[in-house]
Amino acid sequence: MRPSAFIFLLLSLVFSHNIFQQPSVFVNGDMKLIQETCKNTKYYDLCVSSLKPNASSTKADTKGLALIMVGVGMANATATSSYLSSQLLSTTPTDPVLKKVLRECADKYGYAADALQDSVQDLATDSYDYAYMHVMGASDYPNACRNAFKRYPGLAYPSELARREDGLKHICDVVLGMIDHLSL
Repeated sequence: MRPSAFIFLLLSLVFSHNIFQQPSVFVNGDMKLIQETCKNTKYYDLCVSSLKPNASSTKADTKGLALIMVGVGMANATATSSYLSSQLLSTTPTDPVLKKVLRECADKYGYAADALQDSVQDLATDSYDYAYMHVMGASDYPNACRNAFKRYPGLAYPSELARREDGLKHICDVVLGMIDHLSL
């Protein structure tokens, strides 16, 4: 099963279980809960703009909002890994160093998606310390990619990759703020 299909299935099970088995876990929320939750994060605008278009967010509690943001992070990490893989295919065969670094970076972003996937399971079981640890790990994998480029002085770090790195780190910061709030 593809990782994205697994996550969709897992999130569907979490949401349907909580909605049908434990109605008190999810509130009939609105934008107010989204705004209040996002105030506890480092990037309020990113948080609100990521949650607002998601139909599930208005029915979710804080944990549900965190799970939605984890899904946003997983999508970002997976898309970046795919982007790097496509760059790998378009790189000339005469540049083995760039191929090696792109492959390493694609792997690192894949690991970031895996770490975020692990945090979904942790959140579902209220294991907030482990969820926090996994999200921190996901946020750090892009540093390993940047460092791979630094190992080769003639290799420039692509601006598109820097933009994607910042995006994933900011998404992870939002999730970390939500987890902090949940663990109070």
